Amino acid sequence: MQTVVLKVGMSCEGCVGAVKRVLNKMEGVESYDVNFKDQKVTVKGNVKPEAVLQTVTKTGKETSFWPEEGKEASK
Repeated sequence: MQTVVLKVGMSCEGCVGAVKRVLNKMEGVESYDVNFKDQKVTVKGNVKPEAVLQTVTKTGKETSFWPEEGKEASK
């Protein structure tokens, strides 16, 4: 089980709907939460972070991985 958190530039409820539509169609997604106020999309399931990023980017919204607070980026 993987949790992917994205920052998505959503300007209206239509944007939220577009993001929900692509996530509903995506294979492996078990649940998701679209927070319009925080511009935050959390996806849980058997998914790869890159694939989720690519899928949400298809909506035309500015999409990036949520910056991890207080953690050094370690690979």
